[in-house]
Amino acid sequence: MASTAVEKDNLFIPLIDFSQFLHGDSTSKNKAASQILDGFQHAGFIYLKNHGISSSSVSAQFAQSAAFFSRPQSEKDALEWYSARANRGYTAHGREKVTQLADKEDVEALRLAAPDLKESLEIGRDDEEDCPNMWPSVEDEAGRVFKEKSLAFFEECKGLHMQVMRAIAVGLGIEEGWFDKYTDRGDNTLRLLHYPPVRKEVFQKNKLQVRAGEHTDYGSITLLFQDSRGGLQVQSPNGTFVDATPIPDTIVINAGDLLTRWSNDNIKSTKHRVVEPPPKPNQATGEEHPARYSIAYFCNPNFDKQIDVIPSTCREGEKPKYEGVNSGDYLVKRLTATY
Repeated sequence: MASTAVEKDNLFIPLIDFSQFLHGDSTSKNKAASQILDGFQHAGFIYLKNHGISSSSVSAQFAQSAAFFSRPQSEKDALEWYSARANRGYTAHGREKVTQLADKEDVEALRLAAPDLKESLEIGRDDEEDCPNMWPSVEDEAGRVFKEKSLAFFEECKGLHMQVMRAIAVGLGIEEGWFDKYTDRGDNTLRLLHYPPVRKEVFQKNKLQVRAGEHTDYGSITLLFQDSRGGLQVQSPNGTFVDATPIPDTIVINAGDLLTRWSNDNIKSTKHRVVEPPPKPNQATGEEHPARYSIAYFCNPNFDKQIDVIPSTCREGEKPKYEGVNSGDYLVKRLTATY
């Protein structure tokens, strides 16, 4: 049995020792794969420990993120996010509105009523000439180190993405490397997030206000690195939102909408949001919620791949619930409505 990271309102998110899949014998490997698939099927979320990315690497990337967001606003604005196709660059406070709404006018109305209280930087693989990353100047030492460290972290996350997809394949009873041809290019996005300090009255006066609105993710899986502040909530089967409390040295991983399509609804993409963080025990009462940082690595199938329902996820004689889609086209369509 996996440990339980979250247990409330019929939401059970397992805490899984991923070293059992990476380094265990065949029995341990199959058990861990089964736990991972079960978590995605029932909660849409899992926590992984012993996942292979060192705590020092994660801490270093958080430090690089904080340094980037402390740059003058003019420097950040010069790196502006420029297209859904590229999905690279800086997004200032209030520009993005994550939501389940698909109509651009509806999204804009919600954005005006309750803009997401965050800023972010999107980083993709660095070898697409027509979709360049927006880096701060590498002529100064800080900019050079930021680029170097961020690209190295991107590659670490890419490796973990491939391993988690291998675990899903084992759980589904298909060849372990079945997803490799869909994940080897690394058409993924490393997103650095900064939620600035917010006065408590902002949440009190506007009940719609959140740091990031309720939504599901668009791709296959997301690797989420949290700081200690908290605020992430996951929707339970009862319809309530439950705190996904940070656990040191773990990664929260959730399934996205494209993986739900791919698995013929065998895997669940669950709504989540970022809200006013819960008070900590013995926390001094203040008028302001401190800043929050997180790092999300959004994993996608290679953008040139056609995504058809995995044959083994259909019962005998059952037709797939979803038509095939091109991975890149699907993601661009979803992102276009968000910004």
